[in-house]
Amino acid sequence: MSAQTSRIREIPYNYTSFSDREIVIRFLGESMWALLNELRGERRTGHSARMLFEVLGDMWVITRNPFIQDDLLENKKRRQMLVGALHHRLDQIVARAKGNDKALQLETQARAAVRRFSDWFDAQHALRQKALRIFGRVTRRDNIDFSGIARVSHVTDATDWRIEFPFVVLTPDSEAEIPLLVKACAELELTIIARGGGTGYTGGAVPLYENTAVINMEKLEALGVVEQRLIPGYAAPVATVRCEAGVVTKRVSELATQHGLVFAVDPTSQDASTIGGNIAMNAGGKKAVMWGTTLDNLLSWRMVTADGNWLDVERLDHNMGKIHEPEKVTFRVTRQDVKRKHPLVKRKF
Repeated sequence: MSAQTSRIREIPYNYTSFSDREIVIRFLGESMWALLNELRGERRTGHSARMLFEVLGDMWVITRNPFIQDDLLENKKRRQMLVGALHHRLDQIVARAKGNDKALQLETQARAAVRRFSDWFDAQHALRQKALRIFGRVTRRDNIDFSGIARVSHVTDATDWRIEFPFVVLTPDSEAEIPLLVKACAELELTIIARGGGTGYTGGAVPLYENTAVINMEKLEALGVVEQRLIPGYAAPVATVRCEAGVVTKRVSELATQHGLVFAVDPTSQDASTIGGNIAMNAGGKKAVMWGTTLDNLLSWRMVTADGNWLDVERLDHNMGKIHEPEKVTFRVTRQDVKRKHPLVKRKF
């Protein structure tokens, strides 16, 4: 075995989980990866291949680093110098190709990739300006964050999967802003991720698409008092508490303990997970063995539909236990128009 370990990856600055093959395919297409390997087999790509990989490496490190993106977005001259240097390297590949059609095909695709890379900055700037105007109708300016630190801190959850960086992170001040932000995202054609504590292990908070808006619920932390309420289909009053999506699970558990009660939802992440995330993932924990998971302990909850209206779901004839134990389980679902503030549809299931 050689004393010096050979490089596994030839694309510079690639310290990500993406292989050289995946990066080439991402920028140039799968057929170009096959063509590149053909040229290697002919031993005709040495210096030109290195220059091609340098071009891809420069674009890749910027594609995967929102901080550099912000710097280039703010400095058009620096951006032009970078793009000029990329084209210069490709010019060198053409000069060395000596009429080799395969090498020229690679250069043509790489040239197109550089143009797309360059065009992205202008498109990104324009989209940010448009998003600021549209989101600004709904929430405060400092709740709309395009910064590198916001995008990096919302690219993954506890899985540590990193697929795409989100376009923007929104941190609404109130529950009432949520449906209006959803409508705004639809107008901008953005994918939406509602994010709680970011403690999930299923990738639910991981953006899969570049044009994604992450709506962070951390400010929605209103927690009511424990109330004994009469609920439909149940004779005796039961202990209830109303809380917003961003309330940390441990706070509800501690509130229950203060009243001599038990909150059944106790995932190991309860010091950081939120009620909204618990509902979304139907969280459990060790107490769930006796008292059930989140769904078993919900009286009602409110969601926002894809068209930006409210959807209220209420459990009827609650058995105060695990949902699978009754033969029949009934819910009342009400859709409410956000603007007119009246029910659109009310149904039982």
